[in-house]
This record gives sequence, structure tokens and C-alpha cells, in this order.
Amino acid sequence: MNKRLLLLATFFISGCSDDVGKVSLGLFTTKDVVIEAKKDPKIPGVTCHISHIEADLDFSDPSDMSIACRQTGDILPEQIARIDTSKNGEVVFKESKSILFKSLKVRRIYDAKNQSLIYLSYSTKESSGSHHHSISTVPLYGSSAWKKAPIGNTITDNP
Repeated sequence: MNKRLLLLATFFISGCSDDVGKVSLGLFTTKDVVIEAKKDPKIPGVTCHISHIEADLDFSDPSDMSIACRQTGDILPEQIARIDTSKNGEVVFKESKSILFKSLKVRRIYDAKNQSLIYLSYSTKESSGSHHHSISTVPLYGSSAWKKAPIGNTITDNP
């Protein structure tokens, strides 16, 4: 009976993780590259894959990270209407990377002119003279949220 409970608990705990990959950086290190998949909570048709270093025995994980976001489902106009469209956008993911207030954040910024979503991942604490960051864009083209240009604004070849 106890083995069944342990197996069931292990199954449910492993199902809670967003990790889709974990690669060791070598035999003599406790650092791994972790790849997580995160759905945008306001636009579930977008999935971001974020890679970052996880150092098991350190008080602080390195600030390096990378992000790639793609359309993995439909993006609806009403979803775009509910997001923050200011130049600062809004934080959609946040993960603590140390006990000293360092976080990895992912911010969504809407580029209305190019009808794209920009996802910026960045470290909130300077490391090696830099705030490490990475961006990825998701064009709305091909989704329900794509807005056609008004007929009066077409480009012609006539001088």
C-alpha cells in the first residue's frame, strides 16, 4: 500500500514540473542547463521555452538565460485586448534565482505596428557588468488576432 502511495505521489509531483529538458554541464559540476516550457497565462496559444543554469549547491544561479517563444495554438483578438499594451508591457513569468533578490523575469510587450508579441527575458541583478537578457517574437500573422490593413492604406507602384 505504501509503495502505491509513493508511486502516485511521485507521478503527481513530476507532472507539476515545467521542465522539458535538463542537461548536465559536466561530470565534476553541480550545474545543469534546464529548459522549461511556460504558457503565457493571458495568451495560452503562446508557449515560451526558457533555458537557464541551475546550480544545485550555490546560493545564486548564474544570470545567463535564453528564450524562444512560438505560437502553439490560436491567438484571439479578445486575448490581445486584455493585455497591457504600454511600452513597458507586463511581467508574465518570474522565477527567483538567488536569496539576494535576483530574479529571472519574462515580460510581454505588444508591438502594434508589426502585430507581434515580444517576450523579453532578463535578470534583475547585474552580473559581470551586465543585466543579461534575451528576446523572442511571436508574429500574430496567421492567427485570429491578425488585423488586416484598411483598404485605403494599400501601397501602389504608381509614382
